[in-house]
Amino acid sequence: MTTARSLLIGLTLAALGCTPGPAAAPPPDPAPATGSDEMTPSGTGFDLSPPSPAQRQTLEAALDDEARKVLLDHGTERPFCGAFVAQKEPGVYCCRLCGLPLFRAGTKFDSGTGWPSFTTPFDATHMKEVRDTSYGMIRTEVRCARCDGHQGHVFDDGPPPTGLRYCINSVSLDFVPVGKPLPDKLGRGEGKTE
Repeated sequence: MTTARSLLIGLTLAALGCTPGPAAAPPPDPAPATGSDEMTPSGTGFDLSPPSPAQRQTLEAALDDEARKVLLDHGTERPFCGAFVAQKEPGVYCCRLCGLPLFRAGTKFDSGTGWPSFTTPFDATHMKEVRDTSYGMIRTEVRCARCDGHQGHVFDDGPPPTGLRYCINSVSLDFVPVGKPLPDKLGRGEGKTE
């Protein structure tokens, strides 16, 4: 099955004109959660209310064409080509559109699929799940709970402890290294670190 999967990925990459990186190893157990990459704002938490129409217009205008295609039009970036596929630095992955934290780096694992994969969201309330029946399949799409930006899909073939694989488009994310402030794209005072 692994050989067939590798062949399918290779053929897909060739058709898309994207060169794969080194062969992916089987998914390891995710790193245990430690305080090293856990960043939360001061205060009580994040405001999940959507951006105002004016804020949304400003946020959308800042997106490049590829980010717009994925975040707003529910597209998918090419596998093995995203900026965060091989990223291993500790920190937090936030929604590129509104800045809401979506995943901690400690939950990221190499799924071998060509997209950043995570076992657990930053907070379950930060993700919205939607039934997706496109392309003749039934999948669970995941979106940012605050701005409704498309992130990717969640599957039940991930490693322990959750058994889930949040398969996310790099272009839907911004990465914030440990020690740097979280983005405060909506001016809600959420850009602080602990």
